[in-house]
Amino acid sequence: MNIFIMILFALFMAGYYMMDSPSQSVQKHETEYAINQADLRTIAQCATAVHNAQINGTEFNDICVEQSQIISDFVCLDSKLKITKCDVTKNRKPTYSYIITATGVLDEHNHNNMMEILETYFADAGTFGIFQNNKIMAGGTATKRTVPDAIVEKMQLTDGQLVYMTQYEIPDAGTQVNITIEPDIVCPAGTAKTYKFGRWQCVGFNTKTNCGGDMVWDSDLFECVPDESRKPLCGGDMTAILVDSVWECVAPFPDKQCPANMVARLNYNTLEWECVIDPTLDKNIKKCSNIKYGALTGALGTTLRIPQSPCTDCERMIVDPETCETKCLPDPSRIDDAKCYPGPTAECSGPTRAFFFGFPNAEYVKNVDAVTGINVPIGSQYSQNRKFNCMDCAQFEQVVDTEKSRPPYVVVCK
Repeated sequence: MNIFIMILFALFMAGYYMMDSPSQSVQKHETEYAINQADLRTIAQCATAVHNAQINGTEFNDICVEQSQIISDFVCLDSKLKITKCDVTKNRKPTYSYIITATGVLDEHNHNNMMEILETYFADAGTFGIFQNNKIMAGGTATKRTVPDAIVEKMQLTDGQLVYMTQYEIPDAGTQVNITIEPDIVCPAGTAKTYKFGRWQCVGFNTKTNCGGDMVWDSDLFECVPDESRKPLCGGDMTAILVDSVWECVAPFPDKQCPANMVARLNYNTLEWECVIDPTLDKNIKKCSNIKYGALTGALGTTLRIPQSPCTDCERMIVDPETCETKCLPDPSRIDDAKCYPGPTAECSGPTRAFFFGFPNAEYVKNVDAVTGINVPIGSQYSQNRKFNCMDCAQFEQVVDTEKSRPPYVVVCK
């Protein structure tokens, strides 16, 4: 009987020791600390969410706002630190503008724990801390921000509250302009309707009044002609020549010796002398005395430049002897010219690279017999610069489709 009682007493003492042992007490203490820190962090996160919503002009209606007794408002002060309206009156703004967010009063025993949370998670939040003696003690810094008495009174701040304070600038009042839409108008032939300066107006199509370079507008010929008043006085054995609508001084007497029936001519593109057939020996009567260039179009109201030749350096000009109209066709023989393709032509070869011509539109393609019978793509990945370009199909992880391509005119990636 005594042995049985001793066994029960030993079991009771062992259980009591296990329940009240130091290791179990430490574990219980750490759990309670973690729970308390999580609750305080939730209060701080809820306050920042309400504050940010106030800044962005939205609302944050979580259950934590009511549980933590969080309030937020705009407060504005004048130069005497008195409460004033937060708006622009007669183009005058308040001297100070704040957004204030405050929680309910925290337990005094949790002040240090809250400061620890502010220092760990909200060190860059600015003026965000515990209100004490008309000052906000921010976490992570030794700075104490004094709160004006007018704000303390309006927000009814109390020691122990978690307060978030941000100063902001009230935006200027937007300028409102009332525009009266004029009724629609009917424009005569040769003009177009456009909305300009708040009303509909009739303007001419591409009315040319300005000329580039050393050219001047001739109202009788309706074209740009050389401006003789800008012609320079050249020294030595040089003379003034109009090159690309600009006067330049060049040597008129070349040193180049040409064979019989040929004369020296200045190439205006390279400014070098070259031998050409003597035009005085050509007795053929040409049917076309005036070549008609293709019509130039542009955006409404722009000034167009009429070049001496409508073709680029990468094209050759074909003249219709019957209508005297011109057509520009790609000239593959000029692909090595730096004006047609700036880089080395040998690099644009292989299974993934090939040349293509920058066709400007479908009407241009109809004049090119070299691409008859194939589909010529004109899209965003194809340049329309009327020059030769290198297509690299490797950027699309493809190769050149030899059946649908016709270099150097058309390249299609397979």
